[in-house]
Amino acid sequence: MSFLVSLSAGAQTFGVARNMEGYYTKYFASKQLWQDAEKWIAGGEWRQGFQQAAPHASVNLADFYTQYQRNPEQWSALFKWLHDTDLLAIPKGKHPIEGTTLVVSVEDSKNEPLAKRQSESHYHHIDFQYVVKGTERFGVIDHLTSQPKGQWRDDVIHYDYDLRRTRFYDSTPDAFFIFFPSDWHIAKVESPKTDDQTIRVIVIKVDYID
Repeated sequence: MSFLVSLSAGAQTFGVARNMEGYYTKYFASKQLWQDAEKWIAGGEWRQGFQQAAPHASVNLADFYTQYQRNPEQWSALFKWLHDTDLLAIPKGKHPIEGTTLVVSVEDSKNEPLAKRQSESHYHHIDFQYVVKGTERFGVIDHLTSQPKGQWRDDVIHYDYDLRRTRFYDSTPDAFFIFFPSDWHIAKVESPKTDDQTIRVIVIKVDYID
């Protein structure tokens, strides 16, 4: 038996379901935590003025809420930077967020066929990813049918996974994705929804606090 967190982006609502489909994200048993997370998301103070995008339906809102409370300095600085920055005009490359240890990667890149992309997860960091131009496809892999491929290197590990149990989501500028350590993912996959696979994506690695 496994647990799935099912999220609805439009209404910012969620439910917890038990089924045999797979295990894709961290399970939080507390109903009160989910209620607190939903109220917090709807309140919007976390945005620091940033209104261009909302959490994608796949984002684990309980994990987001919990991590923000444990590390408010980094998260508030992240969203303030997004609000204050022209994300289409800023040069590609690395940009430190003043007053923090966070570094923003502004990447002008191109999606590739799935066969060329590796799955990954991180132990000490959270991947915040926001496509500000174009469409990027992400895959999220099932823990139950995946196996580590190699060893941890620089906070990254890769997996062999079952394609049939992989969930795919298209990322556009109206939503951002957050991959916590329990969200094993594949980035920069070609999307069938567009002929133009060029993208601009904002990637920020936030400390994960146990």
